[in-house]
Amino acid sequence: MVSAMVTARSPKTHHHNGNGSARGDAPGSRAAVFVDLDRTLLRGASGLVLSAAMHVEGLFEGRRSLPGERIVYGLYDLMGESLAFMAMVRAAPHFTRGWDVEAVCRAGALAAPELVELVQPYAPGVLAEHREAGHLVVLTTTTPSDLVAPFAGLLGFDHVLATRYGRHEGRYTGGIEGEFVWATGKLAAVRRWAQEAKVDLSRSHAYSDSVFDLPLLGAVGRPHAVNPDRRLHAVARLRRWPVERWDRPPGVPKVGGLEPYDMLRTLMRPAVFPYARFDIDGVARVPHRGPVILAANHRSYFDVVALAIVAARLGRPVRFLAKRELFDAPVVGQLARALGGIPVDRGSRSDVPLREARRALEAGEVVVILPQGTIPRGKKFFDTELRGKTGTARLAAMTGAPVLPVGLWGTEAVWARSSRLPDVTNLLHPPSVRVRVGKPVHLGLSDATVDTEAIMSAIMTQLPAEAQRPHEPTAEELARTFPPDHVDT
Repeated sequence: MVSAMVTARSPKTHHHNGNGSARGDAPGSRAAVFVDLDRTLLRGASGLVLSAAMHVEGLFEGRRSLPGERIVYGLYDLMGESLAFMAMVRAAPHFTRGWDVEAVCRAGALAAPELVELVQPYAPGVLAEHREAGHLVVLTTTTPSDLVAPFAGLLGFDHVLATRYGRHEGRYTGGIEGEFVWATGKLAAVRRWAQEAKVDLSRSHAYSDSVFDLPLLGAVGRPHAVNPDRRLHAVARLRRWPVERWDRPPGVPKVGGLEPYDMLRTLMRPAVFPYARFDIDGVARVPHRGPVILAANHRSYFDVVALAIVAARLGRPVRFLAKRELFDAPVVGQLARALGGIPVDRGSRSDVPLREARRALEAGEVVVILPQGTIPRGKKFFDTELRGKTGTARLAAMTGAPVLPVGLWGTEAVWARSSRLPDVTNLLHPPSVRVRVGKPVHLGLSDATVDTEAIMSAIMTQLPAEAQRPHEPTAEELARTFPPDHVDT
């Protein structure tokens, strides 16, 4: 979960008194990342959570809720910012006149942990990569600074640029000090802070969902539209800005709150594949929440089907990391992509697949990996010792995610590598496909080679006894381990 991924720290909250001019951006030595709050970093608006905390502190004088509050925020979550909504927000300081500043700060601290639970699952991974690149990470929001600063501290932001309500002798005055941090006011606050912090906006990033943040998005070198409203989406496409979603991996569509995975779950049942019988056990060992790595051996393209049935029983999104050839295979390739598959180009030495898998784990998801990378050919297919690449162990060391071994057996009888398609004709005596999920592998997390050996050994223990006995394959058995266009040299 997101709460397990954040790093507590105290951000510097910068307020602006409105003095000085918004001059051009002075060159700086660092880049920064400016992140909007509602509908960008969070799944929706923060308003209801903050309002509930202020009720607890007695700031609404006994009123249970503001008139139409839930309807207003529901429309905001659905449509994004509007001029009418922001006019209400702009008028809010007037209603706080006389409020105790310390009570509001306590409300912010009370709301912070609940706001952390609303953070988009893929957001912490994105921000972590920026920190690793040496960027300053700045929360930039219209939300009052006293309410949002504790949350920013829990998320590990370096700085906060937020609206500051006027105060005198520990009470709010009903006005605003400095900019109303929205639209052009947000850009003015960012520019002034960037000059003070020696940050180069031309090298900086900004993330927002709202068309009203166009002034800021247009002022940085690397703008990003995250969960954009319709108008910002159109502008982003026109200007070729990245359009991102932090609730799911890149390229995975979502309709009505459902991914293809959610719809495929109803189809991923053994009865849909009458040409195979499935013997599956150990799925209950997979935790219901938090990051998990499922490491399986690789025997056939039909492995994807067996693992998809396991994924359907988990009831949570599963991402799939495997060689690109698998994604080019008919039927199973489309299935792998729909499950949020991450293709790996053999020999490219690209770190992109590992980085995408890491993001998924940091989002608290399940990642399925085939450490062997490819289906073994020839006599190697019948080895009693499995050998794998170190990527799985490295991911475990990066994220702390547990690794559960998955033993697959019999998938090659349904779809031999020598065939272009699975054998769907064997309905009277379908071959048995055996799947076993084992207990988490004990890893030292310091030596990827040693940990990889431990993972592969654990997978081997999930295979039937015949897999662990030496076997001298026949010429026909050897032929079935090669692709159909293989030429024996």
